Amino acid sequence: MDVRTEIRMACDSIKELLIQKNLNYGDSALKPANIFAKGSAVENLSARIDDKLMRIANKGLDKNTLDTVDDLIGYLVLLKIAIKEES
Repeated sequence: MDVRTEIRMACDSIKELLIQKNLNYGDSALKPANIFAKGSAVENLSARIDDKLMRIANKGLDKNTLDTVDDLIGYLVLLKIAIKEES
């Protein structure tokens, strides 16, 4: 398989993950309930990104932490959307 196909498949996988999580959780990432965390979407997403980066720092990168990498990519996509919506 060529690299362009691999890129398409990886991006499609993240897209499907985000869509499925949006169906499961609603728009909570971009419209937080602010029950415990009182931050904006950008602040809350930044905290989630910090958590994922800390997990990678603590556990390393291997086949067992690929889900964390997927989550991190997804949160970065959502952060980009949140920043655009705030401006």
